[in-house]
Amino acid sequence: MEGLIKLIVAIVNELHDLLIEVVYGLGFVASDKDLHFWVIGILGMIGFIFVQLAFRLLSKWSITSISFIYTFTVLLVVVFAIEIQQKITGRGNMEFEDAVIGLKGFVVLFGVYLILRGAMKGIKYLFKTLQKDSVPK
Repeated sequence: MEGLIKLIVAIVNELHDLLIEVVYGLGFVASDKDLHFWVIGILGMIGFIFVQLAFRLLSKWSITSISFIYTFTVLLVVVFAIEIQQKITGRGNMEFEDAVIGLKGFVVLFGVYLILRGAMKGIKYLFKTLQKDSVPK
């Protein structure tokens, strides 16, 4: 886990340095805050457009899928925040496997939820069908 975080940090640092060189090379004067404003703003808008399109398509199929993606994303942030907190405070071990198993727990329990939900819908459908068949014509 620590190695993965260090790798991500190294990549981000290299991209940061490259971006500064490009910006200054083009003759622009930009502070670190200016770069953060534009880079995160642009990445955020690209992400928003992708998410907007994907969620519009998914909403035609199921709002549950959107809820799952949102919840999974929040859990992803929380799980990594917990692992980083463990490293900083020394309480517990920071391990990638901990994050993966925690997310696996959510996926498994969500699967159980979907099975139960499907069963309930099936039972309701069966009762409605039997009720229609028992009504005299």
